[in-house]
Amino acid sequence: MELELEGADLKAVLNRLRRAQGQISGVIRMIEEGRDCEDVVTQLAAASRALDRAGFAIIATGLQQCLADMDSGRKNGEDTDAMRARLEKLFLSLA
Repeated sequence: MELELEGADLKAVLNRLRRAQGQISGVIRMIEEGRDCEDVVTQLAAASRALDRAGFAIIATGLQQCLADMDSGRKNGEDTDAMRARLEKLFLSLA
């Protein structure tokens, strides 16, 4: 299954990933500067949430594409159960 992000979906995912990238850079800088543990963990949690949200947005787009594929006659001969199993595995990888 190829992921096709376009327009607003692409922009939202990229923004979330860039936000996480900045937060991770901040965490590294905070550790190097010997900052307070609570501040570091708070920033790390924010980065983790940003990555989770980007991942869920990607999965949601994948679900939409799979549903469209199912309506138009499955791609690559993959049956509904196999597609569902792959999507479930992807979803659970973020849980």
